[in-house]
Amino acid sequence: MNPSATTNPANRIGKSGNPALRNAPAGSRSVQSGPATAGDWVSGARLRTLPLAIAPVALGTGAAIVASGPGVFHPVRALLALIVALCLQIGVNYANDYSDGIRGTDANRIGPARLTGSGAARPRAVLTVALAFFALAALAGLTLVILTGQWWLLLVGAVAIVAAWFYTGGRKPYGYFGLGEVFVFVFFGLVATTGTTYVQVGTVNTESWLSGVGIGLIAMAVLMVNNLRDLAPDRASGKRTLAVLIGGTASRVVFCLFLLLAFVIAAFFALFYPLAWLTFFVLLLAVPAGLITVTAKTSAELVLALKLTSFSALAYGLLLALAFAL
Repeated sequence: MNPSATTNPANRIGKSGNPALRNAPAGSRSVQSGPATAGDWVSGARLRTLPLAIAPVALGTGAAIVASGPGVFHPVRALLALIVALCLQIGVNYANDYSDGIRGTDANRIGPARLTGSGAARPRAVLTVALAFFALAALAGLTLVILTGQWWLLLVGAVAIVAAWFYTGGRKPYGYFGLGEVFVFVFFGLVATTGTTYVQVGTVNTESWLSGVGIGLIAMAVLMVNNLRDLAPDRASGKRTLAVLIGGTASRVVFCLFLLLAFVIAAFFALFYPLAWLTFFVLLLAVPAGLITVTAKTSAELVLALKLTSFSALAYGLLLALAFAL
């Protein structure tokens, strides 16, 4: 018996049946010698993406206050909407980890190692956690449906969960065909914002729709810079993101355009809500993110731009929601 075959983690994981490791070039594998730690699981939730779930709920709540009048607030329904958004976001992140890992997409990954792709966690365990968060989102959503009596919202929730899964799951995931930005715009922009408003006041107003477009644009910018960082490995793995389809230069331009349009919407709201001008302080984060993205030479720079853009989404959502509420 060859001792290295049992003591070398790369060999041990390589025989686990994980395509992400089996198909990876020897020098590019992200091998973890032990089981996933609590920190690894927290990292797998991709906390930097959670502002994309919080911001639309804040905006939808602010728009609901506009629709129902100052001082009228539905904290329980707002909290349930936030739970739905957060659990969907975390569920999507774990589902992506699982699907990309078993598909072998993460074999050429240059960023932080994923649970499935690195062999730190069994694919079934990652899948189970993803489904658990989808179930929590469904439970919170069902509670909202019961409170509002709007049973047709069950269909919206079901579509959201199915879309979350097939983003990178299934035989032909649409995230592999340049449609990921459409997903985040629709579900973490329009649906999350207008849905939050609707479950609180039973209607959707202009503030909800337009702010949903604004935060959806920033969500697309977050995904774009993320995919720009992964441009080379995604191309090598056959993952045809929008960044892969249009190329690095065009992706940088589109990223800046997404951010610019979001602030055009903020400027429109500032004509009617004086405090909406505070939203332009977010440019202190967004402008550096744009400059870094345009000039970045390394993945580390793009990771920084990703973080700045994600925080921009949170600040944009909170400040514009404050303008609506006050």
